[in-house]
Amino acid sequence: MASKSNSGNFLRQGSILAATSILVRLIGMLYRIPLANIIGDEGNGIYSPAYEVYSLLLILSSNAMPLAVSKMVSEKMAKRKYQETKKVFKCSLIFASCTGGICALFLFFGADFLERVFYSKLAGINIPFKILAPTIFIVAILGVLRGFFEGNKTMIPTAFSQVIEQIVNAFISVYAAYMFIYLHSASPYVSAWGAAGGTMGTCIGAFSALIIMILLYILFGPYFIKLFKKDKRKHVLDTISIFKLVIVTVTPIILSQTVYQLSGTIDTILFNKFMDIRDINVIDIKKMLGIYSTDYRLLVNVPIAISTAICSSMIPSLVRAYVNKEKDIIESSISLAIKFNMIIAIPSAFGLAILGKPILQLIFSNTDINMGSIMLMTGSSCIIFYSLSTVTSGVLQSVNKMRVPVINAAISLVLHIILVILLIAFTGLGPYALVVGNVTYPLVVCILNAFSLKKYIGFKQEIKNTFIAPILVSVGMSVVTIIVCYGLIAITHKTVIGVLIGVMVAVTLYFVGILKSKCLTKDELFQFPYGRTMYTIAVRFKLMK
Repeated sequence: MASKSNSGNFLRQGSILAATSILVRLIGMLYRIPLANIIGDEGNGIYSPAYEVYSLLLILSSNAMPLAVSKMVSEKMAKRKYQETKKVFKCSLIFASCTGGICALFLFFGADFLERVFYSKLAGINIPFKILAPTIFIVAILGVLRGFFEGNKTMIPTAFSQVIEQIVNAFISVYAAYMFIYLHSASPYVSAWGAAGGTMGTCIGAFSALIIMILLYILFGPYFIKLFKKDKRKHVLDTISIFKLVIVTVTPIILSQTVYQLSGTIDTILFNKFMDIRDINVIDIKKMLGIYSTDYRLLVNVPIAISTAICSSMIPSLVRAYVNKEKDIIESSISLAIKFNMIIAIPSAFGLAILGKPILQLIFSNTDINMGSIMLMTGSSCIIFYSLSTVTSGVLQSVNKMRVPVINAAISLVLHIILVILLIAFTGLGPYALVVGNVTYPLVVCILNAFSLKKYIGFKQEIKNTFIAPILVSVGMSVVTIIVCYGLIAITHKTVIGVLIGVMVAVTLYFVGILKSKCLTKDELFQFPYGRTMYTIAVRFKLMK
């Protein structure tokens, strides 16, 4: 029973972060609706590539810090090396300040160069680049503070700060976009100014979150000071050794995440270059990129956030189990994390595929609904593969196979680039070529990670209840949902009624189907968020015993 409890603890912690991530993504999606409508497809075509470059620099400087600091802190805490924990925190702050500062300066002073060399068809993209630059430094410090708390097995500070960050981001982004367009309405770069307004919210939101995390650290300061004083050992790693540990831990995670982010950045660059060669109008290129990034990627990223949250919460538990050589806990934690992700990711993929068009009609008014719905229909399966690849990469990093996910992601990236070039250059798929690449890239990573897990720790995921049952239940759910949703839209001529009732029917049918298929045991259900409540409901309706 101890083993089950320990393996499920990360899921309970992860449920906090997962619920927050969903809320944050929903807020992000909601504010992107008015933002997208204000700046239009052309503005979105500038906003998204600018954000891709910002995200890439963020990964190079700071995105790895929460995961890396969490891993180092949890490992030191498991061994009760509290003095070294303190040094890890301080050295990580110095490291993040340097990398974040360098990348922020590069983006600010190199904005014109980046536009001239890589984004010549996206005139004005240097404006959002410059506004995003300070955010990189802010997020670098923020990441260390979040990782420190996560390493101490609490996700609440991260969750709370993320909500505050996104709320501030939402209000500032929409207001600034509107004001920038109003003030620069006569400028030939008006769409770029609109995109820049959207990036302003990102900066101020991150700064708000940083203030929150600093206040929380000050609040819990006496507890940490008391903890650090408990360690009376004489032999403690010196500062240079700690810096080496930080670099050795951070670098593989940075490389792994960089390769992930590069796929999106490279896609944008390739699409611009090859569509320009084919004499496609510059405005049309911006619009197609805007639809791909807003209608498609924005929606599929909502359920993917769950896997990221579970991965973050899983790291400290897996590291402790690995340090203590508790193989049963390692295997049960991995199995439960993957099953939890698939039970959510698979129906999400089916749901967006079948309800993509009415959802887009409901939330976006200034976009090509048909193109966006086709993208969702053909590419929503990426949700499954990204969720699985994120969790399996996190597992490999937790058991000190830090370079393996990097190698697997790099192999997939090379294949991805070749495929996307061939599809854009030699077919008429246009932006749909990016969708195909967005599906195949994480699929290859999943396959390679599965082989690596079996090779290094002898792990092999159970198939029937983790994959087959959710797929079969999702198929049945989809058939009924299509009839209900589109039938109601045809009868009432109200898209909102069809979507809302269709979603409620889909969730209910899936919940019933999953329980009736017996792919979840009672103990596993208890580990889910509100698992005991769901079990009570299931027993009442005779879905479980």
